[in-house]
Amino acid sequence: MSLERMILLVVGVIILGSVLLSVYHSPQWLWVTGVMGAHLIQASFTGLCPVVRMLKRMGLPERAGFA
Repeated sequence: MSLERMILLVVGVIILGSVLLSVYHSPQWLWVTGVMGAHLIQASFTGLCPVVRMLKRMGLPERAGFA
């Protein structure tokens, strides 16, 4: 799996997990969804993302995300 696709997987799992937790446990979990959305906006402007840094250290190959 490429770095780009793994980023999509991680973000999707976090968002889906927080939505499910908000439905079945507590609406307070929606803060995680909001923070993740804000982080995605911030990362699109700055290019800084701790998950990307961690995945690069794991040695995932970089390829076009939707090629």
